[in-house]
Amino acid sequence: MEADTNRVVPTVVVVGSANLDVVVRVPHHPATGETVLGGDRSLIPGGKGANQAVAAARMGGDVSFVGRIGADDAGVALRASLEDAGVDTTHLVMDAEAPSGIALISVDANGDNAIVVSPGTNSRVSPADVTAAADCVQSAQVLLLQLEIPLETVVGAAQMAGGFVILDPAPAPTNGLSPKVLDYVDVLVPNAIELTQLAGAKSTGDVDGLVAMARSLGVKTVVVTRGNQGALVVTAEHHLEVPVPDVDVVDTTGAGDAFCGALATAIAHGHDIADATRIAVHAGSLAATRPGAQTSMPEASAVSRQMGGWPTTPSGSERWDH
Repeated sequence: MEADTNRVVPTVVVVGSANLDVVVRVPHHPATGETVLGGDRSLIPGGKGANQAVAAARMGGDVSFVGRIGADDAGVALRASLEDAGVDTTHLVMDAEAPSGIALISVDANGDNAIVVSPGTNSRVSPADVTAAADCVQSAQVLLLQLEIPLETVVGAAQMAGGFVILDPAPAPTNGLSPKVLDYVDVLVPNAIELTQLAGAKSTGDVDGLVAMARSLGVKTVVVTRGNQGALVVTAEHHLEVPVPDVDVVDTTGAGDAFCGALATAIAHGHDIADATRIAVHAGSLAATRPGAQTSMPEASAVSRQMGGWPTTPSGSERWDH
């Protein structure tokens, strides 16, 4: 996303996880007790935090990453991938006490994925790591968080933030999220399944039901990602459905992270939540047309082309449903 030359480049800080993804394509995901023969494995840098940092950087953000990697080959690859994308890794700690995080990912013939994560050093990202990065966390226009690191670290980062706070609540905790987290969140970005888990409600694809669950969480704005149904933006007074463009899906592994990273940079650029969500939906859809996680994160120019140019006018209230 090309920034106005008279503006400071938007700053985004991501506090989160970094994993090396071990990806295997399969004809279908195995049932309990079933063995499925897959294709050759691919080793791809991933982790929700690192993915979203790369996505934000490729969309034109000035991005810093706070996290931990192991003193192993996976850690070397993870740091290199972030730096290749232009992400500042000053506050990425190399920890010799645990291995780097690993994600085992199977991708089926429809491009849908199943993921098992071994957290490794991600489970050791601490409030002290955030304190060490306090200057950039407090000065960032947008702080982007997920839940693949200890909750106390997420809470500490949210409390320290000086700007806009976005939380991707994945993996969603089974007992919901504490108000001490949500009180500091400006935008919560769950998928529909995570929303039902957080709200303690029955699963529903009905828009009215999703709106009611989103409002029950007490967050200023909830953006629900809905896969091939696009996204749903919910505030206390209004809601807005944002459709997804028609694309040929190859692998959905990084789509949600592309969405969150693009949303963060768009908000840092000054777009309102409606237009930022439109940008994020297009970024997520493009990521789904490519294999892998960080390898699939689109450049701003590709998103702009798909949209036919960036939104140039504020989103008026006439776009919203009451």
